Amino acid sequence: MKLMVVGGGGREHTIIKKLKENPAVTELYALPGNGGIAADATCVPIGAKEIDRIAAFAKEHAIDYAVVAPDDPLVLGCVDALEAIGVKCFGPRANAAIIEGSKVFSKNLMKKYGIPTAAYETFDDMDAALKYLESAPIPTVIKADGLALGKGVVIAQTLQEAKDAVISMMQDKKFGASGERIVIEEFLEGPEVSVLAFTDGKCLKPMVSSMDHKRAGDGDTGLNTGGMGTVAPNPYYTERIADECMQRIFLPTVAAMNAEGRTFKGCLYFGLMLTKDGPRVIEYNCRFGDPETQVVLPLMESDLLTVMRAVTDETLADTEVKFRDGHACCVVMASEGYPVAYEKGFALDIPAAVHDKVYVAGAKLDADGTLRTDGGRVLGCTAVADTLPDAIKAAYDIVAQVHFDNAYYRHDIGARALRAPEG
Repeated sequence: MKLMVVGGGGREHTIIKKLKENPAVTELYALPGNGGIAADATCVPIGAKEIDRIAAFAKEHAIDYAVVAPDDPLVLGCVDALEAIGVKCFGPRANAAIIEGSKVFSKNLMKKYGIPTAAYETFDDMDAALKYLESAPIPTVIKADGLALGKGVVIAQTLQEAKDAVISMMQDKKFGASGERIVIEEFLEGPEVSVLAFTDGKCLKPMVSSMDHKRAGDGDTGLNTGGMGTVAPNPYYTERIADECMQRIFLPTVAAMNAEGRTFKGCLYFGLMLTKDGPRVIEYNCRFGDPETQVVLPLMESDLLTVMRAVTDETLADTEVKFRDGHACCVVMASEGYPVAYEKGFALDIPAAVHDKVYVAGAKLDADGTLRTDGGRVLGCTAVADTLPDAIKAAYDIVAQVHFDNAYYRHDIGARALRAPEG
């Protein structure tokens, strides 16, 4: 089979490595991929948002199956375009990807169908938003409506911070058109949980849960990032909570999208907060999370391609989705200064002994074959072990073997999970 994966980050590298385990895969392309992915797939210099060029490449190369991984091409209709020329895909069509593409849509969906989430108001007028804040509870959460590389959310601890966030989004256009509408919502407290789930629009099968670490600095300090590391499973996500989420959140979401004529097929990501009043949805994503994928897929025992094709063919109910017992930890190595300003172009040394445990997010290949840093988040080092302490130690052992100038990483990935109460 000829496969094509759209995207070029650590998530895509993880998906590609997992897809390669299927012996039926004869050719594997990444559009655009990156310098590290080039070791595992043929990289093609076509951007993930160049929908027409992606479709033309798939047709010219007789691609049998495509995986559209990032949010932008999904929201822009990449799956629709590929299906229109007869290419089977993993990922939702544009009318379903709106569940991530518009926070206003997703909040209104939850309200309409009684899916538990934070109380909220939506605004497309800045003055009205600023006036609302005068009487809103503080802290509060400000969200840009559209896609913003995972950074369009501000947790404001003071009224002034909240007002500054509104002004930066709506007046200063910090996130472009994504901030023309905003959501101001109730601040929730409790452990956060990420749950990715396969769904074919009829059946939903969750993957193992995970815990992301969004803040740039140790002790959950500093700016929000795309994610500095993850562990799986999340110890706060007990079997009882999982059952409650399935009945009150997961299945009702699939049913709600069907009722709206927006059947969702692909990976549906649930960002959850476990509050004292029960689990609440913080956000939906229309795709695999990054860097959650880097700990979830290494624990997957079932064949990924088989499961993805079952989603496409709507036969997920008859397909096993199995994960091994044990734990995984991913430590992201970033460029010093991320997520604001950082230098690029430093040579990367990834020893052959750990190549299979390193997922490259931001790197390029020189003409002479030298791999160099080319992004804020450069790579993720992932280890799997029987216990969480062993997985954390093994991940940091990999970090110690990988070298590039200007490297930065958190030293406490998994520490919060280790403090979780038993059961």
